[in-house]
Amino acid sequence: MKKCRLAVFASGSGSNYQAIAEACADGRINAEIVLLVCDKPGARVLERAKVFGTESFAFNPKEYESREAYETLLATMLDERGVDYICLAGYMRIVGKVLLSRYEQRIVNIHPSLLPSFKGAHAIQDAVEYGVKIFGATTHFVDETLDGGRIIDQGAVVYEGNDIEELTNLIHNIEHSLYVKTINKLINKKF
Repeated sequence: MKKCRLAVFASGSGSNYQAIAEACADGRINAEIVLLVCDKPGARVLERAKVFGTESFAFNPKEYESREAYETLLATMLDERGVDYICLAGYMRIVGKVLLSRYEQRIVNIHPSLLPSFKGAHAIQDAVEYGVKIFGATTHFVDETLDGGRIIDQGAVVYEGNDIEELTNLIHNIEHSLYVKTINKLINKKF
């Protein structure tokens, strides 16, 4: 069976990229990351990609006249590499219509809350401030809504403290295994 071809989009440290890359390398998923896209030149994820030998493309969105301009370039790069799925792994940009229309139901995101609760960039902090006791992560297809799209899978943890760093680490651990599980669901069409 041919390997699923993934592109990972990230903006930061790249711990989810690494979890996916390790799962590809050790055979837990029948996939390969054929491109890492990063909108922050100098982000740590680029160093992680070098370790795994993943081709990377780093760009500064402000150097393009519009989102459509850089997404058109990205779509060409993805098409050239035969990408099956795009995995957003801490990619802190809204995905626009160019990629959404070209890769409909093939763009997946991971979000650090149990959606549909606590959408947005500060989900963990928002959940703590609200007083919830069950936290987690969600993988979902990306559509035109913020942290919307059909849910693929979720993982949860009970936490009764208020240490954001400790909680964030617990959620990241959930994210790493959840993304691998989600990619297997995509490959096996079980979503």
